[in-house]
Amino acid sequence: MSGLHGLATRALRLADPEDAHGLAITGLKLGLGPRRAAHDPILATSLAGLALPNAIGLAPGFDKNAEVGDAMLAAGFGWVECGTVTPLPQAGNPRPRLFRLTEDRAVINRMGFNNQGLEAFAGRLAARRRQGVLGANIGANKDAADRIADYVTGLQRLWGLCDYFTLNISSPNTPGLRALQTRAALDELLGRTGEARRAAQKGVGGADTPVFLKVAPDLEDGEAEAITESAVAHGLGAIIVSNTTLARPDSLRSAHRGEAGGLSGAPLMAPSTRVLRTFHQAAAGRIALVGVGGVASGADAYAKIRAGAAAVQLYSALVFEGPGLVGDIRRDLAARLKADGFRTLAEAVGAP
Repeated sequence: MSGLHGLATRALRLADPEDAHGLAITGLKLGLGPRRAAHDPILATSLAGLALPNAIGLAPGFDKNAEVGDAMLAAGFGWVECGTVTPLPQAGNPRPRLFRLTEDRAVINRMGFNNQGLEAFAGRLAARRRQGVLGANIGANKDAADRIADYVTGLQRLWGLCDYFTLNISSPNTPGLRALQTRAALDELLGRTGEARRAAQKGVGGADTPVFLKVAPDLEDGEAEAITESAVAHGLGAIIVSNTTLARPDSLRSAHRGEAGGLSGAPLMAPSTRVLRTFHQAAAGRIALVGVGGVASGADAYAKIRAGAAAVQLYSALVFEGPGLVGDIRRDLAARLKADGFRTLAEAVGAP
């Protein structure tokens, strides 16, 4: 982390977490973010047909309204996912709703899909120059009468404006949303969005856009296998493992540990990686996996990759380290791959 950006990150830690996030977005819009070094070729990979200059991605939640995706690509991320965006603007839950658990290197949020809505999101994507892989994480409004219809609307409105879509059915902060992970509901969701996807392809001469599915780490026995079978059957490009957790490990020390919402950061690394391994076994190479949860170092990213992830995403670690962290992770991960004799990152995916 450079001296200037490290100083700015330390200053932002003194502010209210949500205010600090807003200031960080403003700074990035003003061009004050870090600039990446050249990509190490060993980190280049392919995810669902998307060519990534490096496998380290920015998870959604940081850039809810597609304001700074290009700035984060310029900071060194190999790919960026914006959102979650809902069809209609949504205020989200009352503040405070974002909590730093500094002693635990963790975050609890109960944001509630606060965002400016599809039209603002689409306008910003339409205005960008498409230099780098950028995805749209889409969700449903809290009061939607037909939540699956909201996913269809998001896919239709943003078709052609992003490089991939992620269906977020795993946020713990929209009541009842995770029920879409059950097999019958998931098949209906993937069936209806699949119809919209095929119709959109015809409208642009057959060009496709991959669709990913983001799942929770809090799954019952057999659910990972059922989700995988549904995702494969419906032709999805990847499963993202995982969203935040409702669990509260006994190891948490922060005074905020009892706050309601989804827990992310360091305490999620081990459990989300265990779930990732379960999905890797169930997938058996039929669908790509993305590892998310607790990634804060090259060692963490490497552990996800060897557990079966074709690429990884992070966000919570930026709360403590700032956007310059991605450069450190890239360097460390490249060194680890080379030290273990891998010629490409893809060779390490699922390696024992």
